[in-house]
Amino acid sequence: MCKLFIKADPELWRSATHSLRIDGMVTSVRMENYFWHLLEEIAQRDGMNTAQMITRLYHESIDAGHDLGNFTSFLRVCALRYQALQLTGDIPSYQEVPIATLDAEEILARERRGGVNQVH
Repeated sequence: MCKLFIKADPELWRSATHSLRIDGMVTSVRMENYFWHLLEEIAQRDGMNTAQMITRLYHESIDAGHDLGNFTSFLRVCALRYQALQLTGDIPSYQEVPIATLDAEEILARERRGGVNQVH
């Protein structure tokens, strides 16, 4: 089992810092490359670059009343949730389907009914 993880490309777990501007303020986010790759994939699905998508996530999270004390952790969870939703089929694995076109309310309702992707 461990060989699948140990022998993976070490570049995946190397950290990289990306600087971006949110509301005129420059901020830096440091994460492992694997998460950056996933966030880039998510952004591309909806015709954005990674910085644009992160800025949008930030604004929508604030609008929803979330406390983003650890924004980097939030982004990591977004990336993992993206993969989990692909595994359940709620997000198609083929990237031609923008995430914005999916019925988020129906996906969330299905999760609440089935307890999928929730921490217990």
